Amino acid sequence: MKHILTLVTMLMMWPVSLLAQDGEPLRLELTEGVIEPLPYAVPDFISDNAEGAEFGRNMARVIANDLSGTGLFREIPDKAFISRITSFTSPVQYADWKAINAQALVTGSVSVDDTGKLVARFRLYDVFSGGELGSGLQFVGTQAGWRRIAHKIADQVYSRITGESGYFDSRVVFVSETGPKDQRAKRLAIMDYDGADVKYLTDNSSIVLAPRFSPTGDRILYTSYESGFPRIYVLDVASVGRRELESQRGTMSFAPRFSPDGQTVIYSLTRGGNTDLFSMDIRTGNSRQLTSAPSIETAPSFSPDGRQIVFESDRSGSPQIYIMSASGGEPRRISQGKGRYGTPVWSPRGDLVAFTKQAKGRFHIGVMRLDGSEERLLTASYLDEGPTWSPNGRVIMFTRETPGANGQAALWSVDISGRNLKQLQIASGGSDPAWSPLQN
Repeated sequence: MKHILTLVTMLMMWPVSLLAQDGEPLRLELTEGVIEPLPYAVPDFISDNAEGAEFGRNMARVIANDLSGTGLFREIPDKAFISRITSFTSPVQYADWKAINAQALVTGSVSVDDTGKLVARFRLYDVFSGGELGSGLQFVGTQAGWRRIAHKIADQVYSRITGESGYFDSRVVFVSETGPKDQRAKRLAIMDYDGADVKYLTDNSSIVLAPRFSPTGDRILYTSYESGFPRIYVLDVASVGRRELESQRGTMSFAPRFSPDGQTVIYSLTRGGNTDLFSMDIRTGNSRQLTSAPSIETAPSFSPDGRQIVFESDRSGSPQIYIMSASGGEPRRISQGKGRYGTPVWSPRGDLVAFTKQAKGRFHIGVMRLDGSEERLLTASYLDEGPTWSPNGRVIMFTRETPGANGQAALWSVDISGRNLKQLQIASGGSDPAWSPLQN
């Protein structure tokens, strides 16, 4: 399996290129930032019974879209196949797949059992090594949940080939936007990571902003203006029930985020013309002030271990990025480049901070190390803002808005190497995305 396993180092921070020669393991070479995607094949899953027939091709298509959508894999179309998969248990004709340059092969079967459950099995083969990569797995779920099962299989394939955890079986909460720019209607919506299966969580009777998932993905924090002032609400994803968090009279609270253990919320509170950071025990409602500078402190984000926070502050005269203890104390500035920095978000890996940067009339999504070094701008446009990390820390989703009176906000994503920039295809405009953890 060495041929595919050597791909593990491909997902380093900086761009690399994959090269292969017949019978030799893949090797890595640093290039101008271009990666030669890994060729793979996903034949339609075999139907074990008539009830499962409709799912076989659909599941294979979702798996292929997941893998190819990363920019790291290239699907070989079925018209090029020499061999045909007719049985899940039949031996693989490696020579036939090698002849069309497939380096990985995914096969599967699907059926509906006596209880109405969907049963899917898959195997992953390293064609050049001539063996199976890991053990075959079986997933069981509802027929309505067939896309989730396909995402789970794609996550397994991605993980076995790259050595990293996947991110396909995840969701994104965002602000759905409709209508003209000067009368934009906004409501919370949730969808699969790829833009499918959009569901609405609120109506559009009031402005909503900055939704954020809990660490377990079952709750969402967001800011609403329904009272006329910004207030923080917590919403249960399953029931869509919600409640307002405790707030002080005469204040405005916004930009909330959960702590990694889900028990604390950190947020901005404006009182008497000054905006500081506060933390709140979500069970008791007890709050604690963390900053007291005569400046605006906002957009806080916890480190993965919950010990530190990164946030935006204009205490130096312009918005910059700072890190301090989660219990308060003296912050240290980490942004050092020219321009204005904001909306910092700590990577789930703990090694990087994503941010929005405004410089020379352009907006950028970028990443930097925790000491501010190795700043790397991944995008540039009229308006890019609000990054959010995929669960594995490999991809960043953000809002991009086009200029002019008819400008529209849309959701885009980019790899942390700066490659694979693309727009999500959803029915409405969208902004303020927040990625969930992997689903259970």
